[in-house]
Amino acid sequence: MSKTTNKFSPEVRERAVRLVLDNEAHHPSRWQAVMSIAAKIGCTPQMLNDWVKKAEVDSGRRAGIPTEMAERMKALERENRELRQANEILRKASAYFAMAELDRRSK
Repeated sequence: MSKTTNKFSPEVRERAVRLVLDNEAHHPSRWQAVMSIAAKIGCTPQMLNDWVKKAEVDSGRRAGIPTEMAERMKALERENRELRQANEILRKASAYFAMAELDRRSK
């Protein structure tokens, strides 16, 4: 997945996907419809095909994890990672201060 900014607005993506799905019957295959419409909007056919697949997953017409669920999982994984790091820091700090307290008491 690319981290670069996308030059296509969500509206353009939605319209392109809608065009593919609406005009699919007028072409011998979906790929032909994708190639035709991709050329008109100025994106690669593979990119448009990915948009169509994602739209189908999000609408429930194709198996997969919907975008909203994937974003939620990503956020939860990030939060989990941050909490694990915080717990590790607290565990080390606790051990450090416990040792310091033992050293203080033994003197």
